[in-house]
Amino acid sequence: MTLTEASPPPTGRAAAPRPPRPRGGPDRSALSLMIPALVPVVLFSVAPLVYGIYLAFTDARAGIGIETSFVFFDNFAHLLADGEFWLSFRIGLIWAVSVTALQFAAGMGLALLLNQDLRLRWLARTLAMIPWAMPPVIIGLMWKLVYHPEAGILNATLMDLGIISENLDWLNDFALALPAIIAVGVWTGMPQTTIVLLAGLQNVSKELHEAAEMDGAGVWRRFTQVTLPQLRTVIIAITSLNFVWNMNEFALVYVLTQGGPGGQTRLPMLYAYEEAFRYGFFGYASAMGVAIVIVVLAVLGLYLRRQLKEAEA
Repeated sequence: MTLTEASPPPTGRAAAPRPPRPRGGPDRSALSLMIPALVPVVLFSVAPLVYGIYLAFTDARAGIGIETSFVFFDNFAHLLADGEFWLSFRIGLIWAVSVTALQFAAGMGLALLLNQDLRLRWLARTLAMIPWAMPPVIIGLMWKLVYHPEAGILNATLMDLGIISENLDWLNDFALALPAIIAVGVWTGMPQTTIVLLAGLQNVSKELHEAAEMDGAGVWRRFTQVTLPQLRTVIIAITSLNFVWNMNEFALVYVLTQGGPGGQTRLPMLYAYEEAFRYGFFGYASAMGVAIVIVVLAVLGLYLRRQLKEAEA
């Protein structure tokens, strides 16, 4: 019998696999994965924004079957002559600047404290986050009880300390209402400022502090010449975001005062809300929203430009 000999195994190098063909277009699988994330953004952010800008150039009003027509810049012309709007905008700027500045000051102090090696530091950090975890409506209701003229704990404490001789109506007094809600705004927004600054403090080089201390620098000098320059980018970011959030505040102030007394706490968003949902002027209220966005972006741009120039100097 003739036996067939087995062929010898190949001795050369194995053939290299072919490289994948380059694709001319984007990866469709990546786009398909992005669609579920993009759809909510388009539906709940982009679409309402575009529709709001469209309404700003119309005479849209509340009601069924009411025809809407373009009025072009009539709403903005009316806005320029509306003294109530500019009064609310001035109050809004006072509110936003005051709350943002006080949030930064209080948040920096708390962040410096929490950055120290203290006992139960983890508990203090957890308690500092409580205001951030509470809904604005709950915060507003809670502080209304604190400010209550008859049963509020604030008046009772001040009376016991002998600071006041009679109960104060904090939220209905023309002179006290705005400072009272500013204090609530600072308490509400301080946690996120504290956490961001605390994260920045943990990245500050300890060697720089040790070198400055060896050169004879005291605590305040090390803070102003070492800590603050190292936190400049963090400070710019958090104060910018806080200003935008505070300028657009609505729920907290609405629950506390609804813009009263006599419009002393009526922020621009409250005024736009009243025009839209109390009087039904959707077009005019949308024009207010567009104007507020433009002015806030302009103020924010000037602030960022100044801060960046100082950082480069």
